[in-house]
Amino acid sequence: MEEKITLCGDNCSECPRYQAQSEAELKKTAELWYRVGWRDCIVSNEEIRCTGCSSHKECTYHLVECTREHKVEKCSQCGEFPCERIRNMLRRSGEYQKRCTEVCSQEEYQKLERAFFNKENNLRK
Repeated sequence: MEEKITLCGDNCSECPRYQAQSEAELKKTAELWYRVGWRDCIVSNEEIRCTGCSSHKECTYHLVECTREHKVEKCSQCGEFPCERIRNMLRRSGEYQKRCTEVCSQEEYQKLERAFFNKENNLRK
C-alpha cells in the first residue's frame, strides 16, 4: 500500500483505524484508542471508522486552517516550518508515544509507531 501522509505527519496507510474494515476490527481499534487515551470512552464503530484526513475534517492540531492561511499544501512547504504549532504537536505526540509503550502490546505499539510516531520524518518528505 502506498503511503498516505497527513498534514501532521501521520501515515494513514499504517494506521489500525484507517485499515480497520470489519466490525470486529473497528471495535478492537475503538478499545485501543480508549486505552491509549485518544478517546474518553469506547466509541461506536461508526465514530472510529476513518477514511483518512482531508481538508474538510477538523484537525486537533489546527493544521488545516494554518496551511490555508499560509497558502501551502503541507506544513513543510511553509517558510515558518517548523513553527511552534509543529513543535507543540511533536511534543504531544511524544507524550502519546510514551503512553503507548505503557499500555500497548508490542504488536499494537509497533503498528502505532509506524502510523503516528514518525511524524517529523514524514513531514519532511
